[in-house]
Amino acid sequence: MEISKKVFGSQDTQAITLYTLKNDQGFQVSCIDYGCAITEMIAPDRNGNLENVVLGFDTVEEYQNNPNFLGALVGRFAGRIKNGEFAVDGVEYQVPRNDNGNHLHGGPKGLHAVIWDSRVIQANDEAIVEFTHTSPDGTEGFPGNLSMTVRYTLKNDRNLLVISYSGKSDKTTLLNVTNHSYFNLSGDFKRTILDHELTMASDHYVELDEKLLPTGKLVPVAEDPLFDFRNGRSIVEATTAEHPQTKLAGNGYDHPFLLDRGAQPGIELTDAESGRKLVIETTEPAVVLYTGNFIGGAGTIRGAAAQDYLGLCLETQSPPDSVRHAHFPSAVLEAEEEFRSETSYTFSFVSK
Repeated sequence: MEISKKVFGSQDTQAITLYTLKNDQGFQVSCIDYGCAITEMIAPDRNGNLENVVLGFDTVEEYQNNPNFLGALVGRFAGRIKNGEFAVDGVEYQVPRNDNGNHLHGGPKGLHAVIWDSRVIQANDEAIVEFTHTSPDGTEGFPGNLSMTVRYTLKNDRNLLVISYSGKSDKTTLLNVTNHSYFNLSGDFKRTILDHELTMASDHYVELDEKLLPTGKLVPVAEDPLFDFRNGRSIVEATTAEHPQTKLAGNGYDHPFLLDRGAQPGIELTDAESGRKLVIETTEPAVVLYTGNFIGGAGTIRGAAAQDYLGLCLETQSPPDSVRHAHFPSAVLEAEEEFRSETSYTFSFVSK
């Protein structure tokens, strides 16, 4: 196992550190303490070629201006909250309306936009970067002094990354966090993700309205084949389908799926050409599948022109706007109770 660190840049004279964890198979993960952002994952294809499989940037300035949340830890609330309004314990709260009149991903000064305290922990069979941060009461309008610990653990005997989260607040609050990495298993973004095949143990997805907010309806995927990933399907079909849900999401997916908690692994992503396979297991009740429908534009990603469908997100979390839908898994964290969550990412390859 190897752990290295170097200065990645600075903000207001405070240094930002880049950590790289590498196991004996050559699998490696790089991350920074600004927003706990994962900047790079190097994984082998079926021929042993080591290439990057997540979208990322090379400078602090790009992460400071990161409207697509590439690689970042997002919160306090991942996803949207209608009108940026919610009530907890009978108290009404207003949080930033930073997405078409609604709240998104913790707001402009959410957990993705702060420098976390960090340290490394190394053992014979694993390497860990631990991030800690206390978000003061009232930050972006959320109640409670929230103390968070996030660990990125790389295993030596497998190409496995585990992200574990824990948190505690002195007031009852909302807490819904996730990692917002965009995966592209082709390696170094040689192709888009349209031909990737995705399999998910999910019997229901959440219907969205025209502002990408949950309507509250849970749609059985058995009744909507374009959303049925139980036996695997490629992404490309959704980009040309005349389906009202994929059309409103920008010709693709930006939808929460409820996961079958008894079925693991819950999520598998495969790129047939490279042979790379990603297996995701999580303690979270849902995953938001976002197929990068709006990441194209004038910007660049590692020197390449940004384009739609260059990567896809698999955001393990509670459903967005859950505070308005009693039948959704709750994201309310009671005062002094401990929040815990864990998601693992295992990379392997399949033969032709």
